Amino acid sequence: MGGGEVGEKRARILDAAEEVFARRGFHGARVTDIARLAGVADGTIYLYFKSKDDLLVSLFEDRVERINGIFQTILAQEPTAERRLSRFIDYYLGLAIKNPNLAEVIAIELRSSAKFMKEYKNVKFVEFLGLVAQVIREGQTRGEIRGDVSAELIARTLFGALDELLLGYLLSKRRFYEASNASSQVFALFWKGLANTGGNREDTSHR
Repeated sequence: MGGGEVGEKRARILDAAEEVFARRGFHGARVTDIARLAGVADGTIYLYFKSKDDLLVSLFEDRVERINGIFQTILAQEPTAERRLSRFIDYYLGLAIKNPNLAEVIAIELRSSAKFMKEYKNVKFVEFLGLVAQVIREGQTRGEIRGDVSAELIARTLFGALDELLLGYLLSKRRFYEASNASSQVFALFWKGLANTGGNREDTSHR
């Protein structure tokens, strides 16, 4: 079996898992359903993944790696912290509309796996937070962002807000933020607190 075939089959299984997890939920999903949708035998799943939990973790790592790649493209395209954060927030909240299956897996189904919550070391997620913190630090270096805030703290706070909004969107029948231009409001709130308005600010971020 060639490397290309292995990669293509693994990708098909991950795509199928994303759809089945989103449609049936992690606990309701069966490996048989995933295998059928991917067009492989049930046993083939276990050639690539140890268990359903392992499949969920692998799916998360693959998708967050993809998100990180898109975010890195945004970083390269935009010259200012203001534009980088604005586009990132818009992209992340837009997952609920543009890729609801992925949003469902990230915001809801991962919480259903006790193994994931207890054992996963968050390698790709740490990289994700690192990219957000990088935007803050570079903005501080250029004088765009106040120097008295912690880049790591802001990165986690921003993700927490976005994750809660994504979860609320998926669970709410009112689809509350789709009609309220949520991304621009979230950006405005964060940027108002982060922007260096020209005053002298003591840098306490490393205390």
